[in-house]
Amino acid sequence: MDYSFKRGFKPDLERILAVLQEEFPTDIKQEDGKLLLSYGALKSVCVSITGKKLTVTTESATGASDAEVMDTNKRYRNFLEKATGYTAKQRLQMAKKEVSKGED
Repeated sequence: MDYSFKRGFKPDLERILAVLQEEFPTDIKQEDGKLLLSYGALKSVCVSITGKKLTVTTESATGASDAEVMDTNKRYRNFLEKATGYTAKQRLQMAKKEVSKGED
């Protein structure tokens, strides 16, 4: 999924790494301009910057407890807000706009 950056939020991989470290207390690997990690209910997370957008690819882990899923989702939403500057509600509105543009 691609996410736009709000004005004032730079598409800088080092800044994104700092936000990831703040939200996900786990080892984060850096390979070929991508940040890779695994945490809680997320089997794998791959974060990169493509153009002026944040690209995040996730794979869910099976068998995670409800509490683990809720904690992971909260951390993931917090990460996206701190990285892009947009709240979950704002990201949803932008995604709906993108879909409606594609239908025209």
